[in-house]
Amino acid sequence: MRTAILSTLAGLAVVAAGAALAQTYPMGWGPNPVLPEPNKKLIPTMNVAPVVRWQGDDKPVPASGFTVTAYARDLDHPRWLYVLPNGDVLVAESAAPPKPEDDKGIKGAIMKHQMKKAGAATPSANRITLLRDIDERGVAKTRGTFLKDLNSPFGIVLVDKDLYVANTDAVVRFPYAEGATSISAAGIKVMDLPAGPLNHHWTKNITASPDGRFLYVTVGSNSNVAEHGMDKEQGRAAIWEYERASGKSRLFATGLRNPNGMAWEPKTKVLWTVVNERDELGDDLVPDYLTSVKDGAFYGWPYSYFGQRVDTRPKPPRPDMVQKAVMPDYGLGSHTASLGLAFYDAKLFPATWQGGAFIGQHGSWNRKQFSGYKVVFVPFTEGRPSGPPVDFLSGFLTRDGKAKGRPVGVAVDKAGALLVADDVGNVVWRVAPAPR
Repeated sequence: MRTAILSTLAGLAVVAAGAALAQTYPMGWGPNPVLPEPNKKLIPTMNVAPVVRWQGDDKPVPASGFTVTAYARDLDHPRWLYVLPNGDVLVAESAAPPKPEDDKGIKGAIMKHQMKKAGAATPSANRITLLRDIDERGVAKTRGTFLKDLNSPFGIVLVDKDLYVANTDAVVRFPYAEGATSISAAGIKVMDLPAGPLNHHWTKNITASPDGRFLYVTVGSNSNVAEHGMDKEQGRAAIWEYERASGKSRLFATGLRNPNGMAWEPKTKVLWTVVNERDELGDDLVPDYLTSVKDGAFYGWPYSYFGQRVDTRPKPPRPDMVQKAVMPDYGLGSHTASLGLAFYDAKLFPATWQGGAFIGQHGSWNRKQFSGYKVVFVPFTEGRPSGPPVDFLSGFLTRDGKAKGRPVGVAVDKAGALLVADDVGNVVWRVAPAPR
């Protein structure tokens, strides 16, 4: 009898602990986020934070125990970061290319106005800038144009002596010599990417497998939820795999509405990505997410979300595809526009910040209450997310809802500090432990 009572009490304690743990996750976050019913409106919510930018020495607010410096200011829409083995930092200064088909109609005109309000409607600099070393103020000592005349570049990766850049329409390879401050050689196109006059999600990211044999390239969808027809989505909403030796490519994972950041989890060497999910289903649908990427998996877009929850908008419906949909690993909140992803495998930060994922959240436009506009940290244990998110860098919004900046790419520099590309503030921030 006593054993049975103790067993029951132990079981109740486990249930209570599980319930308490579940309550620590904000709505739309975690491995099993609570999702409301869809709330479709004739006129979708549009609430973009107007831009005011940083003034003087103003800067974001880091987590306790950290300090922030402006590693480089007065950049031109810095979107993405890549740290070379010698410590040089490459910054993709880039914006959307002309997309005449995407701006058509009333909705297109409204979105164009909102993008301008958000500070995103700017001509693309089409270059990659190199930042080198750091002075006593935390500022880059050397700064110069590394590559120019690109086409809305985004992702960058170095494999051996080959530097690959993901333009909006192609992957291009350049010869790289360690220590070079610029590359004048013409790039060689190695892979075409879906683009064209619609090109709704224009950013294309790239990474390499740990052994350097394969490249992986993200391509976002050409719409919110296939409203232009699935014929406009060929090769999109996917991660592609490219074999360097043979030049052959294939779809690696599909049904990912707009994958951006990619990184290899340090312990398991598994590829993870962050994905922007669909809009116009309400303030709390659909959460963006962080997920491991399984070879051949389908993640639901456009027919379902967060596993097999059916979206009734795509026509014709595809229940067969819904049945194939894989549940993502971890919700990142609705409309947060999660873009940047970097696992922390350095030693500079305290142990509580090691091993997990830093995620740059660009910020919402389809929500009454702003979400995102910060960098968050998701702890990992044994290669899996293991707890609620922690705000790491915030303060990008004023109290009255104006944007001083918007974080995008994140990267760990050679010393172990975290770099954050702020495309509205035109700054690369550097976050390191505060001096004791």
